[in-house]
Amino acid sequence: MTVLELRNVRKTYPGEPPVESVRGVSLAVEAGEMIAVRGASGSGKSTLLHLMAGLDRPTSGSVRLDGQHVELLTDLQLAGLRAWRVGVVFQQFFLLEALTAIENVASGLLYRGIPAKQRRAAAVEALERVGLAHRMHHRATKLSGGERQRVAIARAVVGRPAIVFADEPTGNLDSVKGGEILAIMRELNEEGTTLVVVTHEERVAAACERCIELRDGVVVS
Repeated sequence: MTVLELRNVRKTYPGEPPVESVRGVSLAVEAGEMIAVRGASGSGKSTLLHLMAGLDRPTSGSVRLDGQHVELLTDLQLAGLRAWRVGVVFQQFFLLEALTAIENVASGLLYRGIPAKQRRAAAVEALERVGLAHRMHHRATKLSGGERQRVAIARAVVGRPAIVFADEPTGNLDSVKGGEILAIMRELNEEGTTLVVVTHEERVAAACERCIELRDGVVVS
């Protein structure tokens, strides 16, 4: 089953001259795949991630995410699609510092209208999946970089989304902690989670089934 499909997608930012960050990208991601998107700084990979995850709309072309065309949805419909079917792990974590790990993970379900007790139970399960159940009551400020990234991953997968996008998930971590995060992502993939990982690291790309190379907004391999 195809979870994500891009057809001739372009993204142009206004200016003098306009900047075309993504130029005619076409690709498909099947359920259960773990794919890497690589490219040098300025290659367009972050823009592509935002387009694939429904965080931005293409200037032209088509993005079909979990069977729905992103460019045809209203803002409300797109927000609903992201809340129910998409998980995103950002490089900077974006945790709420005053909240505990379990509260941060449970916040990933806020927009689904799920009762607090069920959100909390799901958060416990997600933290167990990433090996952080023993730290669930610690505030984000008391967690190490690797632990914070685990919380961010747990928040992304807590709702069992159709697809999870990770933006440089090991970029802010040392080699040991980065290796632990990579192992967790592989385990999640083996359990059936579909993953698209934006990275510049060779070892992360090598751990994926398939690697998409971007250069100047174009897929070159």
